[in-house]
Amino acid sequence: MLEYLAIIFAFLFALALAAFLLTVPKLLSPKVPSAAKSKPFECGKEAMSSPHGQASVHFHIVAMLFIIFDVEMVFLYPWAVMFRELGLFGLAEMAVFMGFVVLGFCYVWKKGALEWE
Repeated sequence: MLEYLAIIFAFLFALALAAFLLTVPKLLSPKVPSAAKSKPFECGKEAMSSPHGQASVHFHIVAMLFIIFDVEMVFLYPWAVMFRELGLFGLAEMAVFMGFVVLGFCYVWKKGALEWE
């Protein structure tokens, strides 16, 4: 139990610090609402439309797909750095990985998730 004391202390300290940093601004901030402060702010000009407009779901799907494929491509950098040390086994492993990435990309393309209308 004694060896876990530092971990418990760090966890409790982080929890206390988070609670402190979330409550102090609420207690100390001035609360003087006005009509001007309640208006939506858009680059210093009057809002052109309601800020509660509907966002296209397709945009979010494309954004998530971009993030997924981008994160997968990040795995290419360490492989390229260690290419000579990994040898043929590393090449085969990356070929399998890239095969799965290409299959996923083809699936997404076939489903029409990348079509922008």
